[in-house]
Amino acid sequence: MKLYNTFSKEIEPFHPREDEVSFYVCGITPYDTTHLGHAFTYACADILIRYLESKNFSIRYVQNVTDIDDDILRKAKEVGQDWLTVGNSWTLHYIEDMQALNVRAPDYFPRATDAIPEIITWVQKLLESGVAYISSGSVYYDIEAWTPFGLLSSIPREKMLPIANERGNHPDDPAKRHPLDFVLWQAKAPGEPAWESPWGEGRPGWHIECSSLSTKYLGDTIDIHSGGADLCFPHHECEIAQVEPVTGEHPFVRYWMHVAMVYHDGEKMSKSLGNLVWVRDLLKIYTADAVRLYLGRHHYREEWAFNEAELQIASNEAVLIREALIADGGSGNIFNVDSLYKRFLGAMDNDLDTPAAAAAMVELAREILKSNQKDLNISAAQGRLQDMSRIFGLRGGRGPEARVLEAWGKHAKRFGG
Repeated sequence: MKLYNTFSKEIEPFHPREDEVSFYVCGITPYDTTHLGHAFTYACADILIRYLESKNFSIRYVQNVTDIDDDILRKAKEVGQDWLTVGNSWTLHYIEDMQALNVRAPDYFPRATDAIPEIITWVQKLLESGVAYISSGSVYYDIEAWTPFGLLSSIPREKMLPIANERGNHPDDPAKRHPLDFVLWQAKAPGEPAWESPWGEGRPGWHIECSSLSTKYLGDTIDIHSGGADLCFPHHECEIAQVEPVTGEHPFVRYWMHVAMVYHDGEKMSKSLGNLVWVRDLLKIYTADAVRLYLGRHHYREEWAFNEAELQIASNEAVLIREALIADGGSGNIFNVDSLYKRFLGAMDNDLDTPAAAAAMVELAREILKSNQKDLNISAAQGRLQDMSRIFGLRGGRGPEARVLEAWGKHAKRFGG
């Protein structure tokens, strides 16, 4: 199998360090969810995990919840609720959507606030490493002290600031040495939640949360780190900068996997623009299989725009697959499925080419129905089609898998579900 690595800018053979693949995906900030862009990110991760499991790899999968953040505090103020109540409510909303889409739950689904002691320890290590400084009760990362900063995104230094400013940076913070320096520990502001630390009461910065959680559950080096393409800079760039000065020469992440943005009405689908297509609304009209197949018809690295006509095509194809799976097998010669199955596997091995794999799966469904009319034995072909559809998270019209419901259900209890 080969995967595109954002760091090397090349498609590389995928070889995990061990039989168990360590996999981290940046999770939601729970104040408004779940739109189609979210679904694309987590469905792509789900397909990759299911495919790796079909190749007999075990997976250790972590997805975080950014439960303390400027956006959540802003949302809580808008609706007049406690920040924790807002975060719990939207996290449960997300869990229900993932269950409905038959997206597998991560093995670990920690809140950022679950790791405050680890975050404080990590910030102390960065101070000791000489890449951070204390100012006005906050702790900042000194980007000038880390020469490799920028290698992941390859964005020229002079172009970084405008992008960072669009994605949470505060360039005019008087406590910072450099406008691009980012906060590791933020001093308490009036009316905000805070935790004790060696530098005074405060809360963690956004970037340090993921670095602390990923290393807590997966160790100093991760096989695959994924998330939306808009996280490449500054979030993932900052994650690297927070880990590698502490851990030394070995890389923080071996394969960086970024999922492309989804567009609607000519703009990137985002909360700030309000041009969102909600998964929950789609599932009132279309089956989960239709939505999952629609997502799988797009390559994870290629941007695309929501198109309901294409979703209807995917819906028709999902019905076709279901009909092929439940057809009564003939008693004649065995229908040979090898060529289509090899096409499917070849596409999946080629940088997770799900559009080509989906095309092979749909063609197999059509051929099964044609062969059944000729009284050919289709049972083996149906078995292969079942394997393919399972990798895509399809259920043939049935509800979510029991293991999906159970695993997400356990996580939901920690959020009041």
